Amino acid sequence: MIKLVVVDEHPVVVKGLEAFFKNSRNTKVVGHLKQSKAVLDYIKTHQVDILLTEINLEDVNGITLIKRVKRHHPEVKIIVFTNEAETIYGANVIKSGASGFVSKTQDLKDLDKAILKVYNNAIYISENIAKQLTTGTKKTSVSNDFKTLSTRELEVLTLIAEGKRNKEIALQLIINEKTVSTYKTRLMKKLNVNNLVELIHRAKQEV
Repeated sequence: MIKLVVVDEHPVVVKGLEAFFKNSRNTKVVGHLKQSKAVLDYIKTHQVDILLTEINLEDVNGITLIKRVKRHHPEVKIIVFTNEAETIYGANVIKSGASGFVSKTQDLKDLDKAILKVYNNAIYISENIAKQLTTGTKKTSVSNDFKTLSTRELEVLTLIAEGKRNKEIALQLIINEKTVSTYKTRLMKKLNVNNLVELIHRAKQEV
């Protein structure tokens, strides 16, 4: 039985997943955590096969959580389960160490397939994105500029969109404030904006 732990702030999501997997022969929801800070301690004392996590968490960005888990517990596989756009986050969560990305708009049967695939050491990419990659079609208005951002730059941009100050960003990402300022300068250049106000506006539009 695959032991699945859900990291999500919304009880309705967890209840829905528990109900869906209640009679599953393969997967069981064995835990639910609302904040990332509890994840590492939980993994130390419980067997976890797959961590199913949202990107937008109250205490930390999901990409940061993925990196921390993979650093300390590389054996735990991670799937991102979110409403956020895969065109922005998909490649970055995989680069950060996740093994799959599933949109909350997809059928839960797709999530079940993703869990089985990831458990068997494969990477899961949604069918819609796979078709776009295969045919070269573009079905999103997301700026191409965002595709040039590194995982760390995307983390910083996400926190900027959330209204975090340099000190808060530095503490969350475990870097110094000067480095945060450097990332902001890079982001303004890459996203073709002239000042911090424009950067914040751009971040809120597309992150």
